[in-house]
Amino acid sequence: MALARNSDSEEHLHSTFASRYVRAVIPRFKMPDNSMPKDAAYQVISDELMLDGNPRLNLASFVTTWMEPECDKLIMESVNKNYVDMDEYPVTTELQNRCVNMIANLFHAPVGEDEAAIGCGTVGSSEAIMLAGLAFKRKWQQRRRAQGLPTDNPNIVTGANVQVCWEKFARYFEVELKEVKLSEGYYVMDPAKAVEMVDENTICVAAILGSTLTGEFEDVKTLNDLLAEKNAETGWDVAIHVDAASGGFIAPFLYPDLEWDFRLPWVKSINVSGHKYGLVYAGVGSSQIIAQYYQFIRLGFEGYKNIMENCMDNARRLREGIEMTGKFNIVSKDIGVPLVAFSLKDSSKHTVFEIAESLRKFGWIIPAYTMPADAQHIAVLRVVIREDFSRGLADRLITHILQVLKEIEGLPSRIAHIAAAAKVSGGEEKTAKMSLEDIAKYWKRLVENKRNIVC
Repeated sequence: MALARNSDSEEHLHSTFASRYVRAVIPRFKMPDNSMPKDAAYQVISDELMLDGNPRLNLASFVTTWMEPECDKLIMESVNKNYVDMDEYPVTTELQNRCVNMIANLFHAPVGEDEAAIGCGTVGSSEAIMLAGLAFKRKWQQRRRAQGLPTDNPNIVTGANVQVCWEKFARYFEVELKEVKLSEGYYVMDPAKAVEMVDENTICVAAILGSTLTGEFEDVKTLNDLLAEKNAETGWDVAIHVDAASGGFIAPFLYPDLEWDFRLPWVKSINVSGHKYGLVYAGVGSSQIIAQYYQFIRLGFEGYKNIMENCMDNARRLREGIEMTGKFNIVSKDIGVPLVAFSLKDSSKHTVFEIAESLRKFGWIIPAYTMPADAQHIAVLRVVIREDFSRGLADRLITHILQVLKEIEGLPSRIAHIAAAAKVSGGEEKTAKMSLEDIAKYWKRLVENKRNIVC
Protein backbone atom coordinates (compact mmCIF):
# COMPACT_ATOMS: atom_id res chain seq x y z
CA MET A 1 0.00 0.00 0.00
CA ALA A 2 1.50 3.34 -1.06
CA LEU A 3 1.12 6.51 1.03
CA ALA A 4 1.27 9.94 -0.55
CA ARG A 5 3.24 12.75 1.15
CA ASN A 6 1.09 15.29 2.95
CA SER A 7 0.40 18.43 1.01
CA ASP A 8 0.97 21.87 2.56
CA SER A 9 -2.75 22.24 3.12
CA GLU A 10 -2.86 18.91 4.95
CA GLU A 11 0.05 20.01 7.15
CA HIS A 12 -2.26 22.53 8.77
CA LEU A 13 -4.39 19.68 10.10
CA HIS A 14 -1.54 18.46 12.29
CA SER A 15 0.04 19.86 15.44
CA THR A 16 2.54 22.66 14.72
CA PHE A 17 5.34 20.73 16.37
CA ALA A 18 4.53 17.58 14.40
CA SER A 19 4.86 19.33 11.05
CA ARG A 20 7.87 18.63 8.86
CA TYR A 21 8.86 22.30 8.88
CA VAL A 22 9.52 22.39 12.59
CA ARG A 23 11.29 19.03 12.52
CA ALA A 24 13.67 20.03 9.72
CA VAL A 25 17.03 21.76 10.18
CA ILE A 26 16.60 25.54 10.37
CA PRO A 27 18.25 27.35 7.40
CA ARG A 28 21.35 29.24 8.48
CA PHE A 29 23.48 30.01 5.45
CA LYS A 30 21.35 29.48 2.36
CA MET A 31 17.82 30.58 1.54
CA PRO A 32 15.56 27.47 1.44
CA ASP A 33 14.36 26.27 -1.95
CA ASN A 34 10.70 26.08 -0.96
CA SER A 35 8.21 28.12 1.02
CA MET A 36 6.72 27.18 4.38
CA PRO A 37 3.40 28.10 6.02
CA LYS A 38 3.38 31.36 7.95
CA ASP A 39 2.58 29.69 11.27
CA ALA A 40 5.57 27.37 10.90
CA ALA A 41 7.90 30.25 9.99
CA TYR A 42 6.64 32.15 13.01
CA GLN A 43 7.11 29.19 15.33
CA VAL A 44 10.69 28.31 14.38
CA ILE A 45 11.81 31.93 14.83
CA SER A 46 9.83 32.40 18.03
CA ASP A 47 11.40 29.28 19.51
CA GLU A 48 14.91 30.52 18.84
CA LEU A 49 14.15 33.94 20.28
CA MET A 50 13.15 32.33 23.57
CA LEU A 51 16.86 31.84 24.22
CA ASP A 52 17.48 35.61 24.20
CA GLY A 53 17.75 37.39 27.51
CA ASN A 54 14.67 39.02 29.01
CA PRO A 55 14.85 42.75 28.14
CA ARG A 56 13.18 43.72 31.43
CA LEU A 57 15.96 41.95 33.34
CA ASN A 58 18.73 43.42 31.18
CA LEU A 59 20.18 45.83 33.73
CA ALA A 60 23.20 46.46 31.53
CA SER A 61 21.24 48.66 29.16
CA PHE A 62 19.94 52.21 29.42
CA VAL A 63 17.54 51.48 26.55
CA THR A 64 13.78 51.62 27.14
CA THR A 65 12.16 48.17 27.42
CA TRP A 66 8.54 49.09 28.23
CA MET A 67 5.93 51.50 26.90
CA GLU A 68 2.20 51.88 27.43
CA PRO A 69 -0.13 49.73 25.25
CA GLU A 70 -1.58 52.85 23.61
CA CYS A 71 1.89 53.85 22.45
CA ASP A 72 2.61 50.30 21.27
CA LYS A 73 -0.56 50.59 19.19
CA LEU A 74 0.57 53.90 17.64
CA ILE A 75 3.94 52.33 16.82
CA MET A 76 2.38 49.39 15.01
CA GLU A 77 0.02 51.68 13.10
CA SER A 78 2.98 53.67 11.74
CA VAL A 79 5.72 51.04 11.50
CA ASN A 80 5.24 50.76 7.71
CA LYS A 81 6.00 54.42 7.07
CA ASN A 82 9.43 55.32 5.69
CA TYR A 83 10.15 58.47 7.65
CA VAL A 84 12.95 59.71 5.35
CA ASP A 85 10.35 60.27 2.63
CA MET A 86 9.36 63.53 4.24
CA ASP A 87 7.29 64.72 1.30
CA GLU A 88 5.10 61.62 1.57
CA TYR A 89 4.83 61.75 5.38
CA PRO A 90 4.73 65.46 6.26
CA VAL A 91 2.82 64.97 9.52
CA THR A 92 5.52 62.68 10.91
CA THR A 93 8.11 65.31 9.94
CA GLU A 94 6.06 67.91 11.77
CA LEU A 95 5.98 65.72 14.88
CA GLN A 96 9.77 65.39 14.73
CA ASN A 97 10.11 69.18 14.56
CA ARG A 98 7.80 69.55 17.55
CA CYS A 99 9.96 67.12 19.51
CA VAL A 100 13.12 69.07 18.59
CA ASN A 101 11.53 72.31 19.75
CA MET A 102 10.34 70.80 23.02
CA ILE A 103 13.80 69.40 23.76
CA ALA A 104 15.46 72.70 22.85
CA ASN A 105 13.14 74.48 25.27
CA LEU A 106 13.94 71.90 27.95
CA PHE A 107 17.67 72.58 27.43
CA HIS A 108 17.23 76.39 27.56
CA ALA A 109 18.17 76.98 23.91
CA PRO A 110 18.24 80.71 23.07
CA VAL A 111 15.20 80.69 20.77
CA GLY A 112 12.02 82.72 20.91
CA GLU A 113 8.70 81.28 22.02
CA ASP A 114 7.46 80.85 18.45
CA GLU A 115 10.90 80.34 16.91
CA ALA A 116 12.02 76.98 15.52
CA ALA A 117 15.10 75.42 17.09
CA ILE A 118 17.92 73.89 15.05
CA GLY A 119 18.15 70.13 15.47
CA CYS A 120 17.14 66.79 14.00
CA GLY A 121 16.36 63.18 14.76
CA THR A 122 19.15 60.63 14.36
CA VAL A 123 19.41 56.86 14.65
CA GLY A 124 20.91 57.38 18.10
CA SER A 125 23.45 59.39 20.02
CA SER A 126 26.27 57.74 18.08
CA GLU A 127 25.06 59.29 14.82
CA ALA A 128 24.35 62.58 16.60
CA ILE A 129 27.94 62.66 17.89
CA MET A 130 29.28 62.01 14.39
CA LEU A 131 27.28 64.95 13.04
CA ALA A 132 28.24 67.27 15.89
CA GLY A 133 31.90 66.32 15.63
CA LEU A 134 31.90 66.96 11.88
CA ALA A 135 30.27 70.34 12.41
CA PHE A 136 32.97 71.33 14.91
CA LYS A 137 35.69 70.05 12.58
CA ARG A 138 34.34 71.98 9.58
CA LYS A 139 33.96 75.18 11.58
CA TRP A 140 37.52 74.85 12.91
CA GLN A 141 38.85 74.26 9.38
CA GLN A 142 37.01 77.29 8.00
CA ARG A 143 38.37 79.52 10.74
CA ARG A 144 41.93 78.24 10.27
CA ARG A 145 41.79 78.70 6.50
CA ALA A 146 40.58 82.27 6.94
CA GLN A 147 43.64 82.86 9.14
CA GLY A 148 46.00 81.19 6.66
CA LEU A 149 46.79 78.37 9.11
CA PRO A 150 47.08 74.60 8.49
CA THR A 151 44.03 72.40 8.95
CA ASP A 152 45.55 68.93 8.88
CA ASN A 153 45.90 68.13 12.60
CA PRO A 154 42.57 68.56 14.45
CA ASN A 155 42.03 67.08 17.90
CA ILE A 156 39.20 66.66 20.34
CA VAL A 157 39.50 66.53 24.15
CA THR A 158 37.43 64.05 26.16
CA GLY A 159 37.64 62.03 29.33
CA ALA A 160 38.81 58.42 29.17
CA ASN A 161 35.29 57.48 30.30
CA VAL A 162 33.61 58.49 27.04
CA GLN A 163 31.43 56.06 25.14
CA VAL A 164 33.17 54.14 22.37
CA CYS A 165 31.37 56.13 19.64
CA TRP A 166 33.76 59.05 20.35
CA GLU A 167 36.69 56.79 19.50
CA LYS A 168 34.87 55.82 16.32
CA PHE A 169 34.32 59.46 15.39
CA ALA A 170 38.02 60.21 15.86
CA ARG A 171 39.02 57.19 13.76
CA TYR A 172 36.49 57.67 10.97
CA PHE A 173 37.00 61.40 10.51
CA GLU A 174 40.74 61.65 11.20
CA VAL A 175 40.67 63.59 14.44
CA GLU A 176 43.17 62.98 17.23
CA LEU A 177 41.45 61.89 20.44
CA LYS A 178 43.10 63.44 23.50
CA GLU A 179 41.81 61.69 26.63
CA VAL A 180 41.97 62.93 30.19
CA LYS A 181 42.94 59.87 32.23
CA LEU A 182 40.93 58.84 35.26
CA SER A 183 42.11 58.08 38.77
CA GLU A 184 40.85 55.85 41.56
CA GLY A 185 37.81 57.47 43.16
CA TYR A 186 37.41 60.05 40.35
CA TYR A 187 35.87 58.41 37.31
CA VAL A 188 34.90 61.41 35.18
CA MET A 189 36.82 64.03 33.23
CA ASP A 190 38.63 66.63 35.33
CA PRO A 191 37.69 69.96 33.69
CA ALA A 192 40.96 71.64 34.69
CA LYS A 193 43.03 68.85 33.13
CA ALA A 194 40.83 68.93 30.04
CA VAL A 195 41.39 72.64 29.47
CA GLU A 196 45.15 72.16 29.96
CA MET A 197 45.09 69.75 27.00
CA VAL A 198 43.29 72.24 24.73
CA ASP A 199 45.45 73.80 22.02
CA GLU A 200 44.98 75.72 18.77
CA ASN A 201 44.02 72.50 16.97
CA THR A 202 41.24 71.51 19.38
CA ILE A 203 37.88 71.47 17.61
CA CYS A 204 35.87 71.08 20.85
CA VAL A 205 35.80 69.55 24.32
CA ALA A 206 33.25 66.77 24.88
CA ALA A 207 31.61 66.61 28.30
CA ILE A 208 29.47 63.70 29.46
CA LEU A 209 26.20 64.25 31.30
CA GLY A 210 25.84 60.77 32.70
CA SER A 211 28.95 58.63 32.38
CA THR A 212 28.13 55.10 31.24
CA LEU A 213 30.58 53.81 33.85
CA THR A 214 29.14 55.37 37.00
CA GLY A 215 26.23 57.57 35.89
CA GLU A 216 28.00 60.67 37.21
CA PHE A 217 27.50 64.08 35.59
CA GLU A 218 30.67 65.89 34.56
CA ASP A 219 31.12 69.48 35.73
CA VAL A 220 30.12 71.32 32.57
CA LYS A 221 29.80 74.67 34.37
CA THR A 222 33.43 74.64 35.56
CA LEU A 223 34.57 73.46 32.13
CA ASN A 224 32.67 76.35 30.52
CA ASP A 225 34.24 78.92 32.85
CA LEU A 226 37.78 77.60 32.40
CA LEU A 227 37.37 77.47 28.62
CA ALA A 228 36.04 81.02 28.59
CA GLU A 229 39.22 82.18 30.33
CA LYS A 230 41.49 80.25 27.98
CA ASN A 231 39.68 81.46 24.87
CA ALA A 232 39.95 85.05 26.11
CA GLU A 233 43.69 84.67 26.72
CA THR A 234 44.51 82.95 23.42
CA GLY A 235 41.93 84.26 20.99
CA TRP A 236 40.79 80.69 20.27
CA ASP A 237 37.16 79.69 19.88
CA VAL A 238 37.06 76.21 21.47
CA ALA A 239 33.51 75.25 22.41
CA ILE A 240 31.78 72.41 24.27
CA HIS A 241 29.62 69.55 23.07
CA VAL A 242 27.60 67.86 25.80
CA ASP A 243 26.96 64.16 25.34
CA ALA A 244 23.72 63.98 27.32
CA ALA A 245 22.66 60.62 25.89
CA SER A 246 21.62 59.33 29.31
CA GLY A 247 21.39 62.41 31.50
CA GLY A 248 19.62 64.83 29.16
CA PHE A 249 16.18 63.55 30.15
CA ILE A 250 17.10 63.35 33.85
CA ALA A 251 18.81 66.62 34.80
CA PRO A 252 15.97 68.98 33.73
CA PHE A 253 13.49 67.12 35.95
CA LEU A 254 15.61 66.22 38.98
CA TYR A 255 18.24 68.97 39.00
CA PRO A 256 16.66 72.01 37.31
CA ASP A 257 19.20 74.43 38.81
CA LEU A 258 22.20 72.50 37.50
CA GLU A 259 23.85 74.52 34.74
CA TRP A 260 25.06 72.18 32.00
CA ASP A 261 23.04 73.13 28.90
CA PHE A 262 22.59 76.12 26.58
CA ARG A 263 22.52 78.46 29.57
CA LEU A 264 26.32 78.19 29.37
CA PRO A 265 27.65 80.32 26.49
CA TRP A 266 30.33 77.85 25.34
CA VAL A 267 27.93 74.90 25.08
CA LYS A 268 27.12 74.88 21.36
CA SER A 269 25.52 71.47 20.82
CA ILE A 270 23.90 68.66 22.80
CA ASN A 271 22.84 65.12 21.96
CA VAL A 272 20.25 63.16 23.93
CA SER A 273 18.84 59.67 23.42
CA GLY A 274 15.07 59.42 23.31
CA HIS A 275 15.45 55.64 23.49
CA LYS A 276 17.05 55.91 26.93
CA TYR A 277 15.41 58.12 29.54
CA GLY A 278 13.32 59.75 26.82
CA LEU A 279 11.25 56.58 27.44
CA VAL A 280 10.97 55.41 23.81
CA TYR A 281 11.99 52.10 22.23
CA ALA A 282 15.33 52.05 20.40
CA GLY A 283 15.68 52.97 16.73
CA VAL A 284 14.49 55.84 14.61
CA GLY A 285 11.72 55.80 12.04
CA SER A 286 8.19 57.08 11.91
CA SER A 287 7.14 54.88 14.81
CA GLN A 288 9.81 56.03 17.28
CA ILE A 289 9.29 59.70 16.44
CA ILE A 290 5.56 59.32 16.96
CA ALA A 291 6.22 57.45 20.19
CA GLN A 292 8.45 60.27 21.45
CA TYR A 293 5.78 62.86 20.73
CA TYR A 294 3.24 60.63 22.48
CA GLN A 295 5.42 60.53 25.60
CA PHE A 296 5.92 64.29 25.61
CA ILE A 297 2.22 65.15 25.41
CA ARG A 298 1.09 62.16 27.48
CA LEU A 299 3.45 62.67 30.42
CA GLY A 300 4.35 66.33 30.26
CA PHE A 301 6.94 67.80 32.62
CA GLU A 302 5.08 66.48 35.65
CA GLY A 303 5.00 62.90 34.35
CA TYR A 304 8.67 62.78 33.43
CA LYS A 305 9.57 64.25 36.82
CA ASN A 306 7.55 61.59 38.65
CA ILE A 307 9.14 58.77 36.65
CA MET A 308 12.69 60.04 37.21
CA GLU A 309 12.05 60.49 40.92
CA ASN A 310 10.74 56.94 41.13
CA CYS A 311 13.82 55.63 39.31
CA MET A 312 16.07 57.44 41.79
CA ASP A 313 14.09 56.06 44.75
CA ASN A 314 14.54 52.52 43.45
CA ALA A 315 18.24 53.16 42.84
CA ARG A 316 18.63 54.32 46.45
CA ARG A 317 16.81 51.22 47.70
CA LEU A 318 19.11 48.97 45.68
CA ARG A 319 22.18 50.89 46.84
CA GLU A 320 21.16 50.51 50.49
CA GLY A 321 20.63 46.77 50.05
CA ILE A 322 24.02 46.33 48.37
CA GLU A 323 25.74 48.34 51.10
CA MET A 324 24.06 46.20 53.78
CA THR A 325 25.81 43.09 52.46
CA GLY A 326 29.08 44.57 53.71
CA LYS A 327 30.88 43.15 50.67
CA PHE A 328 30.89 46.08 48.26
CA ASN A 329 32.08 49.64 47.81
CA ILE A 330 29.65 51.93 45.97
CA VAL A 331 31.44 53.87 43.23
CA SER A 332 28.42 55.63 41.68
CA LYS A 333 27.23 58.99 43.01
CA ASP A 334 23.95 60.18 44.49
CA ILE A 335 23.56 62.83 41.77
CA GLY A 336 23.46 61.56 38.21
CA VAL A 337 21.80 58.79 36.22
CA PRO A 338 19.74 56.38 38.36
CA LEU A 339 22.14 53.46 38.52
CA VAL A 340 24.28 51.66 41.07
CA ALA A 341 27.91 50.83 40.28
CA PHE A 342 29.79 48.85 42.91
CA SER A 343 33.05 46.97 43.40
CA LEU A 344 34.09 44.16 45.74
CA LYS A 345 35.91 45.23 48.88
CA ASP A 346 37.95 42.03 48.72
CA SER A 347 38.83 40.65 45.29
CA SER A 348 41.59 38.34 46.52
CA LYS A 349 39.55 35.16 46.03
CA HIS A 350 36.63 36.00 43.78
CA THR A 351 35.75 38.77 41.30
CA VAL A 352 32.79 40.81 40.12
CA PHE A 353 32.96 38.86 36.86
CA GLU A 354 32.07 35.68 38.74
CA ILE A 355 29.15 37.45 40.39
CA ALA A 356 27.83 38.69 37.03
CA GLU A 357 28.20 35.19 35.59
CA SER A 358 26.35 33.60 38.54
CA LEU A 359 23.49 36.12 38.43
CA ARG A 360 22.69 35.04 34.86
CA LYS A 361 21.12 31.84 36.16
CA PHE A 362 18.38 33.97 37.73
CA GLY A 363 17.87 35.84 34.44
CA TRP A 364 19.68 39.04 35.49
CA ILE A 365 21.97 40.59 32.88
CA ILE A 366 24.42 42.76 34.81
CA PRO A 367 27.70 43.92 33.26
CA ALA A 368 31.06 43.62 34.98
CA TYR A 369 33.95 45.65 33.56
CA THR A 370 37.20 47.35 34.40
CA MET A 371 37.57 51.13 34.46
CA PRO A 372 39.52 52.95 31.71
CA ALA A 373 43.07 54.27 32.15
CA ASP A 374 44.40 55.12 34.72
CA ALA A 375 41.92 53.29 36.94
CA GLN A 376 41.89 49.97 35.11
CA HIS A 377 42.70 48.04 38.27
CA ILE A 378 39.16 48.79 39.50
CA ALA A 379 36.50 46.30 38.37
CA VAL A 380 32.82 47.01 38.97
CA LEU A 381 29.29 45.76 38.50
CA ARG A 382 26.65 48.22 37.27
CA VAL A 383 22.87 48.08 37.55
CA VAL A 384 20.85 50.58 35.49
CA ILE A 385 17.46 51.52 36.93
CA ARG A 386 14.83 52.14 34.25
CA GLU A 387 11.15 53.03 34.45
CA ASP A 388 10.08 49.38 34.50
CA PHE A 389 12.45 48.35 37.32
CA SER A 390 10.20 48.25 40.39
CA ARG A 391 10.88 48.22 44.13
CA GLY A 392 9.92 44.53 44.11
CA LEU A 393 12.57 43.75 41.48
CA ALA A 394 15.15 45.71 43.47
CA ASP A 395 14.44 43.61 46.57
CA ARG A 396 14.54 40.42 44.52
CA LEU A 397 17.91 41.37 43.01
CA ILE A 398 19.34 42.04 46.47
CA THR A 399 18.19 38.58 47.56
CA HIS A 400 19.85 36.97 44.55
CA ILE A 401 23.10 38.89 45.10
CA LEU A 402 23.21 37.61 48.69
CA GLN A 403 22.57 34.08 47.45
CA VAL A 404 25.35 34.34 44.85
CA LEU A 405 27.79 35.69 47.44
CA LYS A 406 27.06 32.76 49.69
CA GLU A 407 27.51 30.27 46.84
CA ILE A 408 30.81 31.59 45.48
CA GLU A 409 32.32 31.85 48.95
CA GLY A 410 31.99 28.08 49.11
CA LEU A 411 33.72 27.57 45.76
CA PRO A 412 37.47 27.26 45.09
CA SER A 413 39.13 30.55 44.35
CA ARG A 414 39.43 31.26 40.64
CA ILE A 415 42.09 33.81 41.51
CA ALA A 416 44.20 30.96 42.88
CA HIS A 417 43.62 29.09 39.64
CA ILE A 418 44.82 32.08 37.62
CA ALA A 419 47.87 32.41 39.88
CA ALA A 420 48.61 28.70 39.43
CA ALA A 421 48.47 29.09 35.68
CA ALA A 422 50.87 32.03 35.92
CA LYS A 423 53.21 29.90 38.04
CA VAL A 424 53.28 27.18 35.40
CA SER A 425 54.00 29.64 32.60
CA GLY A 426 56.21 32.13 34.42
CA GLY A 427 57.55 30.60 37.60
CA GLU A 428 57.38 31.66 41.26
CA GLU A 429 58.51 35.21 40.56
CA LYS A 430 55.61 35.88 38.18
CA THR A 431 53.14 34.38 40.66
CA ALA A 432 54.41 36.65 43.40
CA LYS A 433 53.85 39.66 41.18
CA MET A 434 50.21 38.81 40.47
CA SER A 435 48.12 41.85 41.34
CA LEU A 436 44.47 42.79 41.19
CA GLU A 437 45.27 44.61 37.98
CA ASP A 438 46.66 41.43 36.44
CA ILE A 439 43.57 39.52 37.50
CA ALA A 440 41.31 42.24 36.11
CA LYS A 441 43.21 42.11 32.82
CA TYR A 442 42.69 38.34 32.68
CA TRP A 443 38.95 38.69 33.14
CA LYS A 444 38.82 41.65 30.80
CA ARG A 445 40.26 39.49 28.01
CA LEU A 446 37.48 36.99 28.62
CA VAL A 447 34.77 39.63 28.19
CA GLU A 448 36.48 41.94 25.68
CA ASN A 449 34.00 41.00 22.98
CA LYS A 450 31.21 42.29 25.23
CA ARG A 451 32.70 45.75 25.68
CA ASN A 452 29.68 47.63 24.39
CA ILE A 453 27.46 46.04 27.03
CA VAL A 454 28.37 48.86 29.41
CA CYS A 455 26.52 51.41 27.25
